[in-house]
Amino acid sequence: MVRKYSVGGDDVSQVSGIISSLLDFGNTAALQGVPDEESERKEDNKIKGWKCQSTVALLGFFGITVGYLVRVGLSIAIVAMVGRNTTNLHSSVNQTNDVCPLPPDKWGVPESEMGDFDWDKSTQGMILASFFYGYLSTSLLGGRAAELYGGRIIFGLGIVLTSVLAIASPLCAYISKEALIANRILQGMSQGVIFPAINTLMATWTTPKERSKTVTHIYIGIQAGTITGMSLGGWLCNLKSYGGWSLVFYFFGGTGILWGIAWFLLIHDRPETHPRISPEELRHLQQCKASVKSAEVVAIPWKALMKSKAFLAIVLMYFSNGYGFYTLLTGLPTYFSDIQHFDLNQSGWTSAIPYLAMWAVSEFWAQVMNWLTVNDKISITQVRVLSNTVGSYGPALCLVAMCFVGCNSTVAMVIICLAVGLNGTCYAGYCSSTQDIAPNLAGTLLGLGNTLGGLSGSVAPMIMGAITNTNQTVGAWRIVFIIPICLWVAASTFYFIFITAEVQSWNEPTTKKKVKEENGPDQDNTTDKLMNEAKSRSNIV
Repeated sequence: MVRKYSVGGDDVSQVSGIISSLLDFGNTAALQGVPDEESERKEDNKIKGWKCQSTVALLGFFGITVGYLVRVGLSIAIVAMVGRNTTNLHSSVNQTNDVCPLPPDKWGVPESEMGDFDWDKSTQGMILASFFYGYLSTSLLGGRAAELYGGRIIFGLGIVLTSVLAIASPLCAYISKEALIANRILQGMSQGVIFPAINTLMATWTTPKERSKTVTHIYIGIQAGTITGMSLGGWLCNLKSYGGWSLVFYFFGGTGILWGIAWFLLIHDRPETHPRISPEELRHLQQCKASVKSAEVVAIPWKALMKSKAFLAIVLMYFSNGYGFYTLLTGLPTYFSDIQHFDLNQSGWTSAIPYLAMWAVSEFWAQVMNWLTVNDKISITQVRVLSNTVGSYGPALCLVAMCFVGCNSTVAMVIICLAVGLNGTCYAGYCSSTQDIAPNLAGTLLGLGNTLGGLSGSVAPMIMGAITNTNQTVGAWRIVFIIPICLWVAASTFYFIFITAEVQSWNEPTTKKKVKEENGPDQDNTTDKLMNEAKSRSNIV
């Protein structure tokens, strides 16, 4: 049975509606040189000049970039910190067709290439996973704190503190592995607040039709940080005469401190309190006040949350996508190094290529979805469902193909690029849904989802390390890939059935609910209109 949606008052199927809309997009793009009256009128109504919303998005993007520089830095640096021992690669497993052959010029690792630390795969998995112990402990608290005290201070402190801790990572590693684990836990605690905090700011500064594009523009900082971290990190690790792997932590941490200065100077929590916002931009945001975060803090409706199938669908997506994404994020450097036998410098660049594909796909997809919603071609709910389906089923199918790649490194790279690239469409899917259903609780809802995502992210490297420890074989990595396949398919199917983009009744403050009950919705709407007119007049004066 095809799921139905209402678009413009007519019932049409999701599939036919989306296909016709995409065809319209192609036809309009071909004729974009001949604007009609409606498009000209929309162009005249556009806000002139640089918007304060754009500043929030730009610095939010760079903040997420810095966070991921610090997060993935260890995934690259740990390869150099431990080194690569041919004994671990070959003597520990039987020579069978399940082991990719090592190129002749790489037999026998010279002593100069051995690392500073003797950590086996299980220990490395524990160190990589320790970040998520802290991450999942503060995500919910960070979301609620952002709603109470503002996303600006919470997001800014989260990035700056994790940057300072990154600079201290080499010292902690030389002290003991326990000290490094403690450092990574603190970094996780610092970064656990950043996504709920930025989600609160986005719910305040973006309207529903702008969210697919704005959320994507900020969240592609994940790819920017991952690409830069993996490519630049591999290069820094090879600068042995200047400190080698320790440069990864010093450089990435220092970048975060510089970012913090710009953030605290330029960003404000709410449009109404921004000293440089234009009257036009303020009116634009206030026209959608029912769909953006209000200044009033809303109590968490725990009972309603537990009964909400839409919220459960979002949470399940955070868990499944967290496991799948972090399996690839923390595992790709090891996979390309130990299975496909790329050297460290090449492994860093190679591991970054899939995230470059994700950046390109997510940006293209956001532009298409933005055009479809702005021009009322499909509903917001359809955008969420379509984006999430492509971003979950696509990577799952790609990982099924990875189970049959074997030692063909070229095919493996193409499939991994496709898997990670398609996952980027999820930014216009479940990543935007918390702002849709409850903008006043966007930080808390994302905090809850991110907590489960962090939980699955902490488990992923440990499971991966347990499966591949002393067993760096193609067969072992097939098992690694099968787990996220199952999670992606199950969660995305549930999301497809139950998600909605409608603002839920429990999003409203208690006082506003009482006003509606006592005076009726008409009087409440009249009051809102009078307040908007008064604010508009004050802006003109």
